[in-house]
Amino acid sequence: MAKVDLNADMGESFGPWPMGNDAALLGIVTSANVACGWHAGDADTMAKTMALARDNGVNIGAHPGFADLQGFGRRRIKLSPSELENLVIYQLGAAQATAAALGTSLRHLKLHGALANMCAEDEDMARTAYSAALRVAPEIVIMAIAATAQERAVRALDCNWVGEIFADRAYEDNGLLVDRSKPGAVIHDEQEASERILRMVDEQALISQNGVKIPTQVDTICLHGDGETAVQIAQTLRDNLSNAGVDIQPF
Repeated sequence: MAKVDLNADMGESFGPWPMGNDAALLGIVTSANVACGWHAGDADTMAKTMALARDNGVNIGAHPGFADLQGFGRRRIKLSPSELENLVIYQLGAAQATAAALGTSLRHLKLHGALANMCAEDEDMARTAYSAALRVAPEIVIMAIAATAQERAVRALDCNWVGEIFADRAYEDNGLLVDRSKPGAVIHDEQEASERILRMVDEQALISQNGVKIPTQVDTICLHGDGETAVQIAQTLRDNLSNAGVDIQPF
């Protein structure tokens, strides 16, 4: 029987401004990628989200991104290697301390937004980011976007890692995500999202919007928490995977 983890980005509210429905998603997913305050979130939101994840038995992960609250971390920023290292170390450290204060710990790390996309294209950049995290937390699991430079980086580093695919994002023929500015980049229909993910899990391959198949390791599926249909997509996908005999469990 195939088995997969379901993950979602959360903890993205800021002060009085809410983002996503974390409480509902935490009843569906098995891993939570918690924003560390630079692209989204704040100290209070991080603590609240981690406490909810802990109480729901959901894996907790750090979700570092660029210092870009206004752009939600989706704007590309050029950093030197040392700046990138310190960005990751700073945010991972904050997440570690918050988790420890709540009597729990971090299981994984996943890069956010433009930072993740740039590391999916540039293996050296990905290795710099991941090496920084591993210096702080050698046993942490790196959540790498499957079939990209991120995966090549974690394989070269020989660290703990899992391969990630996206339920609600379309793929280019080279395995990278379709840019959000292009039509069809984000999938809003829960049945469409479920059908494509079931096929990818069954075939252990990414399938592009043009039907190109790229064999890869599928360990975890990302369900974005900030869309209007996020909860519906997450619940429908989980139900359909379970009905198809796929075992849903934390990695």
